[in-house]
Amino acid sequence: MGPFLINDILNIEGVFLTSLKMIDVPGGDVLHAIKESDNGYSGFGEAYFSTVRSGAIKAWKLHNKMILNLVVPVGSIRFVIYDSREDSKSSGRFGEVILSRKNYCRLTIPPLIWIGFQGVDANESVLLNVANIPHDPDEENRKSLGSIKYDWELI
Repeated sequence: MGPFLINDILNIEGVFLTSLKMIDVPGGDVLHAIKESDNGYSGFGEAYFSTVRSGAIKAWKLHNKMILNLVVPVGSIRFVIYDSREDSKSSGRFGEVILSRKNYCRLTIPPLIWIGFQGVDANESVLLNVANIPHDPDEENRKSLGSIKYDWELI
């Protein structure tokens, strides 16, 4: 199954999706995330989980150095990215994708791209980020939800 793209996230320079394996095992599934030989792996700094409640929107954040490798093992999360890099071929564009077990992929986002996400499952969703560097609040920028104009209503 190909990625469920709403507003083609793959048109953003440096961003890509990698289909991941889920292995059906008696008693519970094995869900792959990332390994050292995978495209998108650029070193290990930190892995962490975030939760997002149904309908909640967490936006906007930009990392200056961190490469994000995002996986949704539980629930369903809509990711929206915005490219404000002036020297990028995709400057001024938005991209959007929904990740879940039905669309089990890893979303890799390079530095300097704005990201927001929304819980679109009826229950709380879980996001895994495998980042190339440890979290450092001094390397990130934040903006309020309304500062980047985007229609967060689901189609």
